Amino acid sequence: MVDDRRLAVLRAIVEDYVSTNEPVGSKALAERHNLGVSPATIRNDMAVLEEQGYIAQPHTSAGRVPTDKGYRLFVDRLSQVKPLSGAERRAIESFLAGAVDIDDVVTRTVRLLAQLTRQVAVVQYPTLTHSTVRHVELVPLSERRLMFVLITNTGRVEQRVVELPEVVDETRVAHLRATLNASLDGCGLTEVPDRVADLPSRLPTEDRPLAATILSVLLESLVERHDEKIVFAGAANLAGADLSVGLRDVLEALEEQVVLMRLLGETSDLSALTVRIGSENPYTGLQGTSIVVAGYGSGDKQLARLGVLGPTRMDYPVTMGAVRAVARYVSQILAAS
Repeated sequence: MVDDRRLAVLRAIVEDYVSTNEPVGSKALAERHNLGVSPATIRNDMAVLEEQGYIAQPHTSAGRVPTDKGYRLFVDRLSQVKPLSGAERRAIESFLAGAVDIDDVVTRTVRLLAQLTRQVAVVQYPTLTHSTVRHVELVPLSERRLMFVLITNTGRVEQRVVELPEVVDETRVAHLRATLNASLDGCGLTEVPDRVADLPSRLPTEDRPLAATILSVLLESLVERHDEKIVFAGAANLAGADLSVGLRDVLEALEEQVVLMRLLGETSDLSALTVRIGSENPYTGLQGTSIVVAGYGSGDKQLARLGVLGPTRMDYPVTMGAVRAVARYVSQILAAS
């Protein structure tokens, strides 16, 4: 257990090291921070913190730097994350509000996070498991062609041109559209196959071939989008980062969608702000980095995760504040869409 005074010393070491990227000595702490004790007492506290594994001395006669364990204690004892300024909040809201669909939302979000934090931003698309049907639209294009459009509550829009087995008038198309929406409104996408299995049998005989064609396209679109998708941006921000592992290892890990999916998926609570530091990451290529993750969703339903990845020597209060704020704005946009 670290008492309040030594915790204050550790906090000061973390803040100075993040700011300067230089090992921190007792004299510098006494000069820069109002710790209320002498440099000798600070040296004693630093010796205890080092013995307990919270800080380390990289070189003989050098100052101290935080360890992964020290960063963990610092994050766990944060009284609050740094809020964004009013100008930053307005800029975020304006930038994200201009998105036209879920692809645009994700693209804007990942760029925004990378710019705000100067780290690598990672955004997971809403999963099909948590998505529901909002609306199905059938738009006649000609006598034997129509546009099939599926809109989900998460903003996904699937559209296909369908070649019809026969000439179909707009009255029959309208009837099938109404039947589909009555059957599927609010239905989870993973439940759609079961929901529509007997739908053709509930239609007039002449409409069954048309319904079978449309349902085939619907099910194909769900299968094709079942794979999860993650996008990232800001890899160039790692160029000057202080990483304890090779940059190439980190970049290779980022290119692996499976690694990113598992990394985001292994955060225990989708609704919480989660921080993984250094050796807490199970992937060798990422053990010199930290990742800050938050869930986002529509209304009270969490749909997916977003976050940033950077060196363990990151400004945790600022990064955590940015990730949490962006996740909230994305949730508001999806809820309103």
